[in-house]
Amino acid sequence: MSLFTLTRRTLMAAATSMLALGAVSAPLLAQTPPGVLIVGQIAEPKALDPAAVTAVNDFRILVNLYEGLVRYKPGTLEVEPQLATSWEISEDGTEYTFTLREGVTFHDGTPFDAAAVKFNFDRMLDESHPFHDTGPFPLAFFFSSVESTEVVDDLTVKFTLNAPYAPFLSNLAYPTGLLVSPAAVEANGADFGRSPVGTGPFKFAEWRSNEAVVIEKNADYWGDPAGTDAVVFRPITDANTRVAEMLAGGIDMMVEVPPTALSQFQGDDFTVVEQAGPHVWFLILNAKEGPFADKKVRQAANYAINKEAIVNDVLEGTADVAAGPTPPAFAWAYNEALDPYPYDPEKAKALLAEAGAEGADLTFFVTEGGSGMLDPISMGTAIQADLAAVGLDVKIETYEWNTFLGEVNPGLEGKADMAEMAWMTNDPDTLPYLALRTDAWPDKGGFNSGYYSNPEVDALLEEARTATDQTKRAELYQKMQEIVQEDAPWVFVANWKQNAVTSDRVENFELEPSFLLQLSSVVKN
Repeated sequence: MSLFTLTRRTLMAAATSMLALGAVSAPLLAQTPPGVLIVGQIAEPKALDPAAVTAVNDFRILVNLYEGLVRYKPGTLEVEPQLATSWEISEDGTEYTFTLREGVTFHDGTPFDAAAVKFNFDRMLDESHPFHDTGPFPLAFFFSSVESTEVVDDLTVKFTLNAPYAPFLSNLAYPTGLLVSPAAVEANGADFGRSPVGTGPFKFAEWRSNEAVVIEKNADYWGDPAGTDAVVFRPITDANTRVAEMLAGGIDMMVEVPPTALSQFQGDDFTVVEQAGPHVWFLILNAKEGPFADKKVRQAANYAINKEAIVNDVLEGTADVAAGPTPPAFAWAYNEALDPYPYDPEKAKALLAEAGAEGADLTFFVTEGGSGMLDPISMGTAIQADLAAVGLDVKIETYEWNTFLGEVNPGLEGKADMAEMAWMTNDPDTLPYLALRTDAWPDKGGFNSGYYSNPEVDALLEEARTATDQTKRAELYQKMQEIVQEDAPWVFVANWKQNAVTSDRVENFELEPSFLLQLSSVVKN
């Protein structure tokens, strides 16, 4: 019997047992097989093509199947070699030449070489590329500075940028920079995202929609072999169900544990892991139409919402109140002089009166759960109550995560006044550049779903990403934060500490500041 068959039968048996018992019981704690790690995910992945997805939920699977030229050094957001062994940067900062690792093959047996690297970036960036239609590639923005990708020889590839671009190496380490097999893309076309092929320590085995994604140890991996025979990612969208499955032994690991459930995992049977990282949870406000087109109303929303109560009561102290668009995890770029908007409902009422927006009706998009969204329904309900207390009538519409993204990412115009959102980012450039610039409006290919626009912010962001001196970059980002906080295109809610829980049969697991789920060294007994 193959491991693949064993994994599927074990999962089905465990699920049947749980349904029959209808309750958590100790005998189920040994249900999962040794050598097979079962992870409770927050949602079904959208696709398994790293260039085509945006959610950390998907990236947590992909970083175990694929690799990039560089990666984040464990425990940090610093960049270190992966499929490249070294690189050189030209004096003017516009040419990056990478020496590639020798003897690496994709899971389909085809060689990893400079031509494969060129294929990946041309597929994303060149509209005339024969496989550009396997997109769309929503985060191709990360590499918009790339003018050309050149094969120097089989193991040398050179990127030429149109200007110095400070976040380039960091963006290469982000999952959008993970490298796929050109042969697999050519064979599967637009369906590649259902049949992924990379170079990583695990290779794809099966995707059963709304049930499981199964990956298995890559026996031909160039590096240290994976510590488990297989990993099964199960989408369990309801947080309470994930908790129940974890307590019952139906899964070995779950991420994004609801704060109210953390106390249930105190004891020898479980390990709770926490890790701070660059996270910001916010409300997108529709600055193009409706009440939030007026800055005073946007500021009123920031004053009206009791973020301290949300952090302490809903999130059980697992987060800090956010002061602006940049997470404090980016210490070198964070503006420590900014204080969060205080809770001041009377100030909110006064601003609403000045704007003539008392009693305004608002539509609020909330998700059932998704990447970094904390406890979104409880938070959404608390926010609705706070806004009602200052006279705003808020109607909540709730969506499953991928449906929610399909509603929000194309823009709120004509649909909603506000929406929950969370980002985990790799560089202080990423979130504001993709979600606050005028040129990042949805109809221009970005994620500025609220249509915020400020030419001074645009100029600061453009200058910061080409500045090669980090001190200068920091000054530019700190000025941007001041302006954005004043303009209030979002309600700045919280910066979260990510968490996960594992069973006592799981060893060597650590969370990463990148919010990615690196599982190659994990051992499941």
